[in-house]
Amino acid sequence: MLEDESPEFPVSYEDLEERAREDLSEEAFAYVAGGAGSESTVAANDRAFDAWQIVPRIMRDVSDRDLSVELFGREYPSPVMLAPIGVQSILHDEAELAVARAASALEVPMICSSVSSYSMEDVADELGESPGWFQLYWSSDRDVAASFLERAEDAGYEAVVVTLDTPKMGWRERDIELGYLPFLEGEGLTNYFEDPAFRDRLEGDYPRGNEEAAIASWHECFGDASLTWDDLAWLESQTDLPVIIKGVLHPDDAREAVERGVDGMIVSNHGGRQVDGAIPALDALPDIVDAVEDATDADRDVPVLFDSGIRRGSDVVRAVALGADAVLLGRPYALGLGIGGEDGVRAVLENLLADLDLTVGLSGCASLDEIERSTIRRAER
Repeated sequence: MLEDESPEFPVSYEDLEERAREDLSEEAFAYVAGGAGSESTVAANDRAFDAWQIVPRIMRDVSDRDLSVELFGREYPSPVMLAPIGVQSILHDEAELAVARAASALEVPMICSSVSSYSMEDVADELGESPGWFQLYWSSDRDVAASFLERAEDAGYEAVVVTLDTPKMGWRERDIELGYLPFLEGEGLTNYFEDPAFRDRLEGDYPRGNEEAAIASWHECFGDASLTWDDLAWLESQTDLPVIIKGVLHPDDAREAVERGVDGMIVSNHGGRQVDGAIPALDALPDIVDAVEDATDADRDVPVLFDSGIRRGSDVVRAVALGADAVLLGRPYALGLGIGGEDGVRAVLENLLADLDLTVGLSGCASLDEIERSTIRRAER
C-alpha cells in the first residue's frame, strides 16, 4: 500500500545505482558495478531483456498467485535466489551476515561465496533454518577444495555451486585504473584463512600473523586454469550435496555437463565481469534449456537456473518464460547492502518480489507453471 512518505531506499535499479555511487567509496562502487574490458557485456545483458516482450492474457483467474518452485526436492517460495557475491565487507561492515538475515526474513535462498568476508559457518548460522547454498571457486590445491566442500556440507548448506568461468579473474579496467583488488588487502579471504587445509600450506602460525604470506598463498591456489571435464568426477566424489555448475553459455557445454552427471547448471556470464564481448546470458538461455532437455533422460531432472542481468520482476518473468527454473539476483542486493545494510537488502528483495508477483498476475498467470515461451515474443526491431 502506498503511504504519504517516500520509501527510505530507492525503488528503481537506476536510482539504487546512483545512490550507491554517492554513498560508497569510488573503489567499492567500481568493483561492484564494473565489468570486463569496455563493459559491453554488462550493457548487452541489460539490452537482451528488451528484445523480449511479455504478451499479457486477460480474463484469467489470477486472484491467488503461486510463485513457488521446487529444486532438488525442496520447495522455495519464489524463483529468486541471491547470487554469490564476494568480499561484501567493502560494501558494509556486516557484509554477508546482514545479507543472510535479510534473506532469512524473506525466505530467499542465499548462495554464500568462497570469497566471503565472514566464514561460511558464520553465514550459515545467520541463515538459521533458511536455505543456503555454497559457491565454490575450485582451488588448484585439491586439499583446499575438498576441505571447503566438507565444511559447506557440515555447515548445513544444501547444494554446491561450482563457478567454472573464473579460473582467472577477467580484465576489469575500472579496478586496474584505481589500482584496486580487495583480496590483495586480505578482504574476502576469511574462508581461506580459517581453513585447516589452507593453513597447512603456510609456515608458522595463524595466517593473520603473517597476512602477506597468506595472501600470496591464496593468490597461488585461488583458481585452476588446467581443469577439464574429466576433473568433475573427482569433485562429485568429494560431496553428497547436489553439484550445480555456473558459467554455462554454450549448448554443447550443457550437453557435456548432463552427460558428466551434474545435478544442475546456471546460465551466466558472471554479470559481464569475465569476458568483454561475451554473449548475453539471456540470449544463451533458450538453446541451453533445449540442449538439457534433449540430453536428459525422462527419469532425471537437471534444473537450469539463470544469472546476469536480473533487475526487475519483468526480467524474472522473461527468464522463466525462456526456460529458467529460477534466477539469481546479484548487483541490486549488493547495492542495497552498500547503502543500507540489512535494511537495504531487505528493501531490494521486498520490491523485487512484489514487482514479480504483480507482473506474473498482470501477465495472466497464476503460477510459474503457466509462464511459458508463448508468454513472450521477440520485439520487432
